[in-house]
Amino acid sequence: MPIIWTIIILGLLIFVHEWGHFLMARLCRVTVKTFSLGFGPKLIGKKWGETEYILSAFPLGGYVKLLGESPQEFVVEQEKHRAFYFQPVWKRALIVVGGPLFNLLFAMVVFIFIFLLAGKPVMLPKIGNIQPNSPAAAAGLKKGDMVIAINNRPVKSWNELAEMIKRQGINSLVLTVKRGEKILKITVIPKIEKMKTLLGEEVQRPVIGIIAAGEIKIERLNPLSACLEGIKQTWMTTKMTVITLKNLILGKLSLRMLAGPIGIVQLTTQEAKAGLAALFSFAALLSINLGIINLFPLPVLDGGHLVLFAVEAIRRRPLSMKTIEITQKMGIAILVFLMLIVMYNDILRILKKTPLP
Repeated sequence: MPIIWTIIILGLLIFVHEWGHFLMARLCRVTVKTFSLGFGPKLIGKKWGETEYILSAFPLGGYVKLLGESPQEFVVEQEKHRAFYFQPVWKRALIVVGGPLFNLLFAMVVFIFIFLLAGKPVMLPKIGNIQPNSPAAAAGLKKGDMVIAINNRPVKSWNELAEMIKRQGINSLVLTVKRGEKILKITVIPKIEKMKTLLGEEVQRPVIGIIAAGEIKIERLNPLSACLEGIKQTWMTTKMTVITLKNLILGKLSLRMLAGPIGIVQLTTQEAKAGLAALFSFAALLSINLGIINLFPLPVLDGGHLVLFAVEAIRRRPLSMKTIEITQKMGIAILVFLMLIVMYNDILRILKKTPLP
C-alpha cells in the first residue's frame, strides 16, 4: 500500500505539471499533438480535434507532445504558425512556465480545501516546559501555564506568543497566565540568544526560555477565510522551499537533508497513516517543491529552457543546436549526480536507522 500512495501522489503531481503545459499551449494556439495520462506503451486513445488523448501503461504522471518541439523536427510551411519552435520567445516561455505555475496553483487549491473541510490547526499558547536558568524560570513561570495575554494584548496561539516576544525585543513583558483556576500577571525580561533556524540561518532573537506543550485546537473557517489561509500557506511554503534550496546551495544546510525515492515513499506512508488531511498537505508540499525545482536554471528543466529563451531574446537569434545539446548533456549530468546523492542519503538513513528530515 505505501508504494501505491506514492504512485498516486507523484502521478497526480506530474499530471498537474503537464496539464499546465497543455493548457498554456492551447492558450497560445500551439498545436498539441498528444496528451497522455501515464507513460510507456499506449493502451487506448481517442482523437478530439488536433489532439490525441491517450491512456498509457504506466500511470506515473503524463506528458504532452507539441508540434515543432525541436528545431530538428520538420514542420510544413502552413503549420509553422502553430508550431512551438516558431513561436515568439514570450509564448514559448509561457508554455514552459505553465507546468511549475500549475504545481503552485494545485498546492493552493489543496490547502484551501483542507482548511475548508478539516479546519485550521492552531497550537495553543500553553507552556510545556521551562528551560533552566532562563528568564521564564527566574520570573516564576511554570509548566502547564496558559498564556492568555502579553502586555494586556490577547494571545490566541503559540505563533502569536512567539511573534509578540520577538517584536518586543529585550523590553520587559507582562504575561497574563492562567494557572489552574488562577489568573496571574508575571513580568519577564527576555534575553538575546544566537540560534540556528530550521532553514540553517543563524539569527539573534529575544527568548524567555519556554517550550510549547504542543496542544492543538481546530479552528473552523468560512469559505473566504479558508481561501485566504490557503493562499497564505502556499506563499509561506513556497518561500520556505526557496530559502531551504538556497541554503543547500550555499552550504548552510547539509545535503543529507535531501530525500530520494525511498525517502518519499517513507514520508508518504507516514503521512497516509496520519489521515487524508496530512497526506494531501504533504502532496501540496511536494507539488510546490516540484514546481520550484523545475524552475532551477538547469538545462532539461523548465528553468533551463527559460534561461535559453532569455539568451535568445538578448541575442535576437536562437542558440546553435550544438550549444543546446552541450547544455542539455551538462544538465543531465548534474541531475544524475543529484539523484545519486539523494539515493545515497536514503540508503544511509536506512542503514543507520536515522529519522527522515
